[in-house]
Amino acid sequence: MRGETLHATLVFIGEIEQPRLEALQLAAQEVGTEGFELCFDVARYWGHNHIVYAAPNHVPQQMVQLVGALEQRLARHRFKFDQREHKPHITLLRNARWNDTSLPAMKPVCWQIRDFALVQSSHHDGLADYRVLARIPLISSVG
Repeated sequence: MRGETLHATLVFIGEIEQPRLEALQLAAQEVGTEGFELCFDVARYWGHNHIVYAAPNHVPQQMVQLVGALEQRLARHRFKFDQREHKPHITLLRNARWNDTSLPAMKPVCWQIRDFALVQSSHHDGLADYRVLARIPLISSVG
C-alpha cells in the first residue's frame, strides 16, 4: 500500500450514479458526532483474502456513534451500503502470505479524527486510486 492511500473505511457504499453524489454529500453532512482519537495498535492477517492490516484493540465510542449515524442517514436517504459489522482497520499489505502464527507486535499509531471524507475509488494499472470528493468536519470535543 502507498502512504497516500491509507484509510479506514467507515461505510462502504459502492457505485453511486453521478446525480446522487450531491445527495450523498448532504446526507453525510447531517452527521453531528464528536471528534476522537483512534489508535491502531495490533497487526493482523486475513488469510481468506491475503491482507495484513492494522486494527485498534479498543474502538472509541465516538467511532461507533459516527458509523451508526452515517448508516442511519444513508438508509433515510435510500442509499444502499454494505451492512456488515464495522471492523475498523487499515490495509497495510495486499497479496500477503502468512501462517496461523501471530504477526510481530507493532508500535501504536494514533490518528486524531476531526473529520471524515467522501471518497471515490478507482483502479489504474492495478493500483487503487482515491479521490476525496468532500470532507465533513466533526464537532470539536474541546470545550
